[in-house]
Amino acid sequence: MALTLATTILATTLLATIAYAHDTQVVHSHDTPAAKPVNTVAVTLEAVTTTGDTLQTQNQQSLTTPAVTPTATQTNESVTSVAAIASTGDTIEQFVAGDFGQRQTMLNAWPGSIESLDALVEFIDNDELYQGNVGQTYLLSADDQLFTYPDKKETADWPSDLSPITLTNALRSALIFGRAKVKLESDKSAQRLQAVDILSDNIDQVDPAIITAAAANEDNTKVKKALAALQARIDFKNGDLPTKIAAVKLLADSDSPQVLVDIESALADDNLDATLKAALIDAEASVSRRIEISTWMGHIFTGMSTASILLLAALGLAITFGLLGVINMAHGELIMIGAYTTYMVQNMFQAYLPNMVGWYLVAAIPAAFLVSAIIGMIIERIVIRPLYGRELETLLATFGVSLILMQLVRMIFGAQNVEVSNVAWLSGAYQVSSSLVLPYNRIAIIGFTVIVVALLVYLLNKTRFGLFIRAVTQNRQMARAVGIPSARIDMMAFGLGSGLAGMAGCALAQVGNVGPDLGQTYIIDTFLVVVVGGVGQVWGAVLAALGLGVSGTVLEIGIGAVLAKIVLLVLVILFIQKRPQGLFALKGRFVE
Repeated sequence: MALTLATTILATTLLATIAYAHDTQVVHSHDTPAAKPVNTVAVTLEAVTTTGDTLQTQNQQSLTTPAVTPTATQTNESVTSVAAIASTGDTIEQFVAGDFGQRQTMLNAWPGSIESLDALVEFIDNDELYQGNVGQTYLLSADDQLFTYPDKKETADWPSDLSPITLTNALRSALIFGRAKVKLESDKSAQRLQAVDILSDNIDQVDPAIITAAAANEDNTKVKKALAALQARIDFKNGDLPTKIAAVKLLADSDSPQVLVDIESALADDNLDATLKAALIDAEASVSRRIEISTWMGHIFTGMSTASILLLAALGLAITFGLLGVINMAHGELIMIGAYTTYMVQNMFQAYLPNMVGWYLVAAIPAAFLVSAIIGMIIERIVIRPLYGRELETLLATFGVSLILMQLVRMIFGAQNVEVSNVAWLSGAYQVSSSLVLPYNRIAIIGFTVIVVALLVYLLNKTRFGLFIRAVTQNRQMARAVGIPSARIDMMAFGLGSGLAGMAGCALAQVGNVGPDLGQTYIIDTFLVVVVGGVGQVWGAVLAALGLGVSGTVLEIGIGAVLAKIVLLVLVILFIQKRPQGLFALKGRFVE
C-alpha cells in the first residue's frame, strides 16, 4: 500500500527522495529541501514508470550517489538541451559549456558519436580537458602546452581562470553506465566488447537483467561468450552453492586476470565447501595457464614489432654497406630526419587541411622517403664519394655528419621532443582475449614492414635498377666494363638506403618520441642486424632482425633491459667469431 501511494505521489509531482537513516528509520524530507539525507538515490518519473528497458534506468537504483532532485522545468530543459547539443557543434565542447544537470543528461544519453565519448573519457582521465573563464574549451598537454578545442591549435593566450573539467561521483557513475549503454547499442562487435569490459570493471553495480537482455539480442559469438563470462562472474559472487560451482566451471575456460583475482580471493576463505574448493583449485590452474600463454603471445608480438622497426632501420644500411662498403654513422640521423618530416607534414595538414588531418600519415610516408633520400644523395656526393676505399675516414666523416645533422635539428626545432600524434585509424587496439591486446599502430608497422620488404625484393630482383645494383655489388670493375654507370648507381643506391631510413623514422614516430637523439637509439642495433644477417643481404637482415628483436624482448622479461643488451651483444660477438660473414654471405664482392 505504501509503495502504491509513493508511486502515485511521484507520478503527480515528478519529485521524490527516499532516505534511509543509519538506525533504519525512514525519513521523508518533502518539507525540508535543505536537508541532505545519507545514502540516497534520486528517482525520476521515468525510472518508476519504465520497466527498465535501458541500461541507465536499470542501474540508477543500484548506485549510491548524491541526491539530485530536478524540477519539472529542469527536466524539460535537460531534454531540450540534449536535442540542441545533438544538432550544434562539437559534443565535447558542449559538455564543457554545460552545467551539472546538462552534463549528467548528456552522459546518460550521449548525443554524439561513440568516438567522441571515448575521446572525452581519455581527455578527463589524462587531466587534459580545461575550461576558460568565458566558457571556452582547451586541451592542456603534459608539457604545459595549451591548445584550443576543437581545432587543437596551440595558443599562448592563456585565460586568467583556467579550470580543469573533473567528474563528481554522480557524473562518473553516469559516464560509466552511459558509455556502456552507448557501446552495447553499437552495430560494431568491437564496441560491444568494450561495453562488456566496462561492465566487468564495475561488476558490483551491474544489474544481471542487463546481461540477460544483451545476451538474448546478441548474434556475435565472441561478444556472447564475453557476456556469458560476465554473467558467470555475477553468479559466482551472488549465487547459491550449485550456481557458484557451475559458474566456476564456466570461468575455468577464461584467461581474464579479473577472473583469476576473483578465484584467488574466494580460495582465501577457510570455510569453503569441499566441492566448491576443488572446482576453484582446478579453475585457478586453468586460468593461470591460459593467462601465461596469452602473456607469452603478447611478448612474441612485441618482439616482432621491435624486429620490424629494426628491419626498417637496417634495410637501407644493408644496401649502402653492401654496395659501397661505407660504414655510415649518419644513418641514424637519416631515420631522425624521416621522423621530423612526418612531424612537419602533420603540422601542414593541421594548418592547411584540418579536415583531412587524420590522413596526414599517408602523405608523410613518401615525403619522409624523398627528404631522407635527397639528403642522403647530397651526403654521398659531397662527403663519401671522395673517400671511397678509405673505411676509417668515411666512418669519421659520417660521424661528423651525424653530429651536424643533430645540431641543425636542435637549432630548428629545439632540443625538446616534438609531438607526433597517432592518426585516429591507428589508435586503440585489437583485443584477442581478455589478457591479450594488440595495438593497431604496432600491427600497422609489422604490415608496413612486410610491404616494404616485398617491394625492395621486387626492385632488386625484377628491375633494371636492381640488376645494376647487384652487378656493381658483386663486381664493380666488370660492371663498369659492360657500361653500367657505377658512380650514378652508387648515388641512387645510397639515396634508396637513406629513403628507407626515412620511412623507418616515419614508422617510429607513431610508437615513440621524436627528438634530436632518435637515431642514436637505433644505430647500434641496426649495425648488429646488418652484421649478423650478412652484408648486403635483405633476407639475412630479415632473419637477423627477427632473431634480435624477439630474443631481446624475451631476455628483457627475465633479466631486465640493461643485462639483456649485454647478453645480446655477447651472443652477437660469439656468433661473428664463428661466422664472420653473417647468416648469408655475398660471393664475388669487390673484385678491385
